[in-house]
Amino acid sequence: QVQLVESGGGLVQAGGSLRLHCAASGDTICISAMGYYRQAPGKERELVAAITSGGSTSYASSVKGRFIISRDNGKNTVYLQMNSLKPEDTAVYYCNTMGCSRPYWGQGTQVTVSS
Repeated sequence: QVQLVESGGGLVQAGGSLRLHCAASGDTICISAMGYYRQAPGKERELVAAITSGGSTSYASSVKGRFIISRDNGKNTVYLQMNSLKPEDTAVYYCNTMGCSRPYWGQGTQVTVSS
């Protein structure tokens, strides 16, 4: 079992920044990659960014150049630095693990960007 605890969401004006944290605990040895998904009202959940244990990253085209995902393997923590936020970035953001017998999800954190 893996537990994920998220923090860092909130309300910000367009153009502002937020930093999300996700800390994993439990049987973390199985985790090969971690990432963030988001889900806006009425829309499907989409992958925003992911990072492997080796540090390789991938981003959705809508956030590339604005968001940066990083990882502290020693602390089993992943960070999502979100810059130049836009109202369309408003969503619930979920931390996610990959590589275990099943994906694990954080509780979600609300990010609201006002225009």
